[in-house]
Amino acid sequence: MTHPPADAPRSFRLAGQIVPAPRLDAGLHVVATPIGNLGDVTVRALETLAGADLVACEDTRVTRRLLDRYGIETPLVAYHDHNAASMRPRLLGRLEQGATVALVSDAGTPLVSDPGYKLVEAAIEAGFRIVPVPGASASLAALVAAGLPTDRFLFDGFLPQKSGARRSRIAELASFPATLVLYESGPRLPDSLADLAAGLGERKAAMCRELTKAFEEVRRGSLADLAAHYAEVGPPRGEIVLVIGPPPATEASDADIDAALRQALASLSLKDAAAAVAAATGRPRRDVYARALALQAESHG
Repeated sequence: MTHPPADAPRSFRLAGQIVPAPRLDAGLHVVATPIGNLGDVTVRALETLAGADLVACEDTRVTRRLLDRYGIETPLVAYHDHNAASMRPRLLGRLEQGATVALVSDAGTPLVSDPGYKLVEAAIEAGFRIVPVPGASASLAALVAAGLPTDRFLFDGFLPQKSGARRSRIAELASFPATLVLYESGPRLPDSLADLAAGLGERKAAMCRELTKAFEEVRRGSLADLAAHYAEVGPPRGEIVLVIGPPPATEASDADIDAALRQALASLSLKDAAAAVAAATGRPRRDVYARALALQAESHG
């Protein structure tokens, strides 16, 4: 690894101006970078990348394009799945020397479906400071573009490649009462959509491709409609996020409400038990509270 002089000036270029980068506290800075459009980088990310002693990245060619765009000359080192075991001790060694290390992925927020988490875990165990520098995320960008419920969602990364394992995973996800956010590759998309349509039924979904890039596309419809479309036209190119709406709500019966209340009352106050059951079932809190009162009276009678 190249060690720049400690007193070397740090700067970046923004809107044609050279901007000095402040010196950073030692530690591991986890920096989100654009998922496509290089204009989406934050000023704080530029300050961090310019002020760091080195940048650990998945592919130095990809990150070099970003740094060149903004006139940043910080040395790059590769840190990815294939060299992580050997590179982690070296990066930890630089942190031990008091260096500032910036960790980035090829696109978006590090640690989301990339090997960065093990470096963060090791750095925490060694007592080094972890500094998150938030920014772009493909999963969140797709979630807000999909037009599906956002109050509760589950990010589950990539589905398994093999059909049997993929169908088993889909079965596990089927009853989760939230919007699902998944990553997928173009070649696997038609098969994955077919399995999702079979396993999850008639749910609304959105296929979000190449977000923030020149050929950005968001195609919305039911899972069955999307599966039929890509079975006909074939696999698309680019990076893909699938957003799938939650399962349809089923109205809880009175017996279900009573059972849930009895379980909740075993550990919660009457007020908290009623609130929890109302939130879980969608029943009006006033009605659930009245039923909880009745059950409590019965138990004391």
